[in-house]
Amino acid sequence: MIDELRQNYGYLFEDELLKEIEAVGVVKELEANVTLIEIGNYIRSIPLLIEGAIKILREDDDGDELVLYYIERGDTCAMTLSCCVGQTKSEIRAIAETDVKLIMIPVQKMSEWLGKYKSWQNFILQSYHNRMLEMLEAIDTIAFLRMDDRLLKYLRDKAMVTHDDQINATHKQISEDLHTSRVVISRLLKKLENEGKITLHRNHIKILEL
Repeated sequence: MIDELRQNYGYLFEDELLKEIEAVGVVKELEANVTLIEIGNYIRSIPLLIEGAIKILREDDDGDELVLYYIERGDTCAMTLSCCVGQTKSEIRAIAETDVKLIMIPVQKMSEWLGKYKSWQNFILQSYHNRMLEMLEAIDTIAFLRMDDRLLKYLRDKAMVTHDDQINATHKQISEDLHTSRVVISRLLKKLENEGKITLHRNHIKILEL
């Protein structure tokens, strides 16, 4: 595990901290579409992502979801950190976007390392900053972009985190992520295809303009 830690976090953390992470961390591997964190649950561990990508969502009172942001290799989730600090229930759902491998760090280590390692403190603060910018971008997208622009941005973001210009998602799944109807998504996907930005296939969508 130490080699994977050095590969993904060695540029951030000193060897002593990496060894502590190896000593207390628990490696977890999940297949795509498996839920890692559920809304309403207490969070006991902090995830450090080694491989893959995780989708972070919010849910409204009717049970409809909205994608907030993705976390990738070398990241952690600020919403998770916030719940750990306040010992509150999770307000987000985290789902594996791809097959993922992560290291779960016991929550009590977060505070201990904040005072012990400057690199950990910088990492946590930078994570908060990055996720806040991504949440603001999500708000701006909802408030200011037309649905077809939101859809194209969603597809491009998905391609970026999966490192694949082929999107394997149904129209229904996309509509749930964007909090709209399947009919609207199907119509807008056809519009994007006519504009030469994507091509639609039976089981996937290929993005032509990244």
